[in-house]
Amino acid sequence: MADQATFADQAMELMPSLYAAALRMTRNPADAEDLVQETYLRAYRGFGGFEEGTNLKAWLYRILTNTYINTYRARKRRPDETDLDEVEDLYLYRRIGGLEAALAGRSAEDELLDRFTDQEVKEALESLPENFRLAVLLADVEGFSYKEIAEILDIPIGTVMSRLHRGRKALQKRLYEFAVERNLTAAVPDDAHV
Repeated sequence: MADQATFADQAMELMPSLYAAALRMTRNPADAEDLVQETYLRAYRGFGGFEEGTNLKAWLYRILTNTYINTYRARKRRPDETDLDEVEDLYLYRRIGGLEAALAGRSAEDELLDRFTDQEVKEALESLPENFRLAVLLADVEGFSYKEIAEILDIPIGTVMSRLHRGRKALQKRLYEFAVERNLTAAVPDDAHV
């Protein structure tokens, strides 16, 4: 069992990354600050129950995520649900030509992200439905494993995998739309196959 004095030493150095995650969740600096403050308050109060030797960062992110869900998503009766089954795998890669780049030794993601501004990637990520956005943020931005995400979001690993898959497909589709808008690629009819 850990004590509160240890909490200050260990947890405070994680504040910048927690604030960045909170800002991506809330999309508002004031709300992000409130969320981080509430997270640290809850973590401080419950730090006695934290098992030393376990992943403090994952524990704090779970508190952050639960606080976000309870406080901010509670404002809505239920999150928006989106059916993403119609979004084809590799939607973006097939339409912009990233597969050739991957075969040339560079990942399709690297090749594609070079073509977009940070703001466009941020907007595409923020356009995702809430449950997919949180999974993608925790995996692709924060670098948590499927198991850690499952613990943070309190969902089964299979659900994490499904949300990541569907969220990434939706992100690909949105980035493809940006590419068409910026004339980086021509629009390809949905029924055309590469």
